[in-house]
Amino acid sequence: MPPNQKNNGFQKNIVLTTLNSKYIHSSFSLRYLYANLDELQAQSTIMEFTIHDRSTDMAEKLLARRPKIMGFSVYIWNVVETTELVRLLKTIAPEVVIVLGGPEVSHLPDQPEVVDLADFVIQGPGETSFKALCDQLLHGETPPSEHIKGIPKALEELNMPYEYYSDEDIKNRILYVEASRGCPFKCEFCLSSLDRTSKTFTLDRFLEAMDRLYQKGARHFKFIDRTFNLKMAHSSAILQFFLDRMDPDLTVHFEVIPDRLPDKLRELLVQFPANSLQFEIGVQTFDPEIQSLISRRQDNDKTHENLAWLRENTQAHIHADLIFGLPGDTLANFALSFDQLVALNPQEIQLGILKRLRGAPINRHTQTYQMRYNPAPPYTILSTDRISFQDLQRVGRFARYWDIFGNSGRFKNTLPLLMSTQPFDRFMQFSDLLFAHEQSTWKIALRRQFVLLYQVLTERMGLEEESVFECLQQDFDRSGEKGQLRFVLERSQGQKQTQHNKRQRNHG
Repeated sequence: MPPNQKNNGFQKNIVLTTLNSKYIHSSFSLRYLYANLDELQAQSTIMEFTIHDRSTDMAEKLLARRPKIMGFSVYIWNVVETTELVRLLKTIAPEVVIVLGGPEVSHLPDQPEVVDLADFVIQGPGETSFKALCDQLLHGETPPSEHIKGIPKALEELNMPYEYYSDEDIKNRILYVEASRGCPFKCEFCLSSLDRTSKTFTLDRFLEAMDRLYQKGARHFKFIDRTFNLKMAHSSAILQFFLDRMDPDLTVHFEVIPDRLPDKLRELLVQFPANSLQFEIGVQTFDPEIQSLISRRQDNDKTHENLAWLRENTQAHIHADLIFGLPGDTLANFALSFDQLVALNPQEIQLGILKRLRGAPINRHTQTYQMRYNPAPPYTILSTDRISFQDLQRVGRFARYWDIFGNSGRFKNTLPLLMSTQPFDRFMQFSDLLFAHEQSTWKIALRRQFVLLYQVLTERMGLEEESVFECLQQDFDRSGEKGQLRFVLERSQGQKQTQHNKRQRNHG
């Protein structure tokens, strides 16, 4: 029986909780902890919230279960809100034991404030250590230390968490699954670089769990494996499993290594229909010197070849990642990586700004490259010896505008007009002009996006009006917006003129 956070009238000695970034996300880690509590499950429940919930409301719901122990899963994206909630809980109910786990609190002495507020911290894997701690506390024993090293458990010995996805989860949330743990690569910006290797779950056991989820109605599977296409026999069997169950609603999401795509895998990938296969491909940088500096092994020629093959021969939706702010990087150098990736034409390019993850090996470069990070989560890089704060701000706006005008797919006809040559430089010019015009990167309504594109491209960047209008008209027709684009543009111009005349009258 899956945990039920709605039965608030029932006491539970142990409450497992976290603050997800959005409701559609489900906590994989909490379900793993719950699955491995064994006989303590009867005394336990899961309660999930979001970072947008009020701390007083969350505290009321949590304390209604009258718990003795609360376990919090803490990440870079929820540590601020979790700190506020834990502080409140310790004020209202100091007798409740607060246990923290998760990557944000697992790398002491580099610790956030919330560690000082809690009673215990489990560093690393918690499936075994959390249960052992709960056993001690519920039997009145005093654990030897407040900081507990997580004990890894063989994957074959772990109870899988998939039966604890509820019908509501299956219907409304992203379901996370994993066929392997760990990563053999040592890319220093990633906490997976601390892993010794990658280990796979027993294939038959894993696929049986996936089949049970599928039979319950699950159709959206997001794999969190760092290196899904590392072991070909394993990857091929999983892909074939989903191909055998393909229906119009089924989607599977994988993180894949960009330079590893052998023929056996290609034969399977070409069989997936449109809208069923999503690939997250971490390119991060095409610069070989930076790759070497951060211990990243990547064959750039193979990466180019494989990305081009995927776009030309499959219907997979490709989400490719780049990171700005890596040690040794410059604005001009990042532009080269961006231009190469644009030429390979993935459906989405995610432009990430480097963040300081606690415990990540990249922190060894902080002094040498004068890497200054925001002290507040998510600890985004502010400047380096080669990148100014102003340029980091510009790229941050570039990334937001790229999401709106590039990754959205709404402007397939107009965007090439803007970026026909030197894509990074052209879009950066557009981004700078747009921000000067709007002073905002948020809450730009769809119709307003068409107006802004037209105004900036024609009035500020000098593109020929009729060509811009024709491309925008094609994109407007695809958008589902009602009315005529020419009327939308004329109305916007009329409003602008009315505002100008009003200002003139005010000064008259």
